[in-house]
Amino acid sequence: MAAAAELSLLEKSLGLSKGNKYSAQGERQIPVLQTNNGPSLTGLTTIAAHLVKQANKEYLLGSTAEEKAIVQQWLEYRVTQIDGHSSKNDIHTLLKDLNSYLEDKVYLTGYNFTLADILLYYGLHRFIVDLTVQEKEKYLNVSRWFCHIQHYPGIRQHLSSVVFIKNRDGKVLPSH
Repeated sequence: MAAAAELSLLEKSLGLSKGNKYSAQGERQIPVLQTNNGPSLTGLTTIAAHLVKQANKEYLLGSTAEEKAIVQQWLEYRVTQIDGHSSKNDIHTLLKDLNSYLEDKVYLTGYNFTLADILLYYGLHRFIVDLTVQEKEKYLNVSRWFCHIQHYPGIRQHLSSVVFIKNRDGKVLPSH
C-alpha cells in the first residue's frame, strides 16, 4: 500500500478531516506532507506522529518514557525492515521474529494500543492477507495480534478482512 493511502487511512482512524495533501519523493516514494503553517514533513513515521498530535491522541505515541521508546523502535522497524522487503523469505523471517516477540504481549508495547500497532498492521496487511492456513497457524501470535488490531474500531476501514477462527481453547486460529 502506498504511504499516502496509508496516511489517509490513519487520518480517518484518528478522526481528522481529510485535507492533507501528500506527495512522494525519490525512487522509494517517501511521503511528504506540506503543512499549512510551516515546512513540509518527510517520512511515514514523522508524518504519522504529526497526525497523532494533530488529533490530540498523544497516548498513541506511548505514555511512559519506556513505552515511547518502544513505539519509536517499532516505527523504525516498520520503515527499515518491512518496507521494501517483498521476498517471501524476508517476510517469513520477519513474521517468525515478530511471532516470538508477541508471545507474551497483546500489543507491540505490551498492553497498550499505539501508533506502532496501527502502522505495523498497515505495513503487514498485504503479506498477511496472502498467508495460507498453515502459515497463519505457524505464526499464531502474529495471527492473534493481527486479528485483534483489524477489529480495533476504525483501523481496518476498506482493507480486506483476514478471517481467523478460534479453537475450543479460545486461541485464535486462521480459518480456511
